[in-house]
Amino acid sequence: MALTELECKRYERDLARFLERRRPPPHVRPKLDIGYKISGQSVEILEIRPDWRDPKIKRKHPVAKATFVRTRNRWRVFWMKRDLKWHAYESTPEVASLETFLKVVDRDEFCCFFG
Repeated sequence: MALTELECKRYERDLARFLERRRPPPHVRPKLDIGYKISGQSVEILEIRPDWRDPKIKRKHPVAKATFVRTRNRWRVFWMKRDLKWHAYESTPEVASLETFLKVVDRDEFCCFFG
C-alpha cells in the first residue's frame, strides 16, 4: 500500500531537513547535488549530476532507498550496488522511522551510499 498524502507531507519535511544539512554549497550544485523521490511506499535519495556528454542533461542516480512495510511498521533499508540493483544494507537492514533511515544514510559508515 502506498504512503498516504499526510505521511508524504511529513516525510517531505524530514527529507528537506536532511537535504539542508547534506547538500553541497550553491556554487557546486550545478555539478553535484542531491535530491529525493517518493514513489509508492518507498523513498529514494538521489545523486544529481550533469551528463558527461551533454552537461545540459541532468542525470539522477539513486544511492539509498527505504521501503515502508506497513504490516511491520518498519522501513527496510537498501543501497545501490555497482550492478545497479538494490541490496539490503546489511549493517542496518531495518529501521523504525524515516528519520532513523536518514541518519544511517548521513552517517554512511561503510561508504555504501555516497562512496
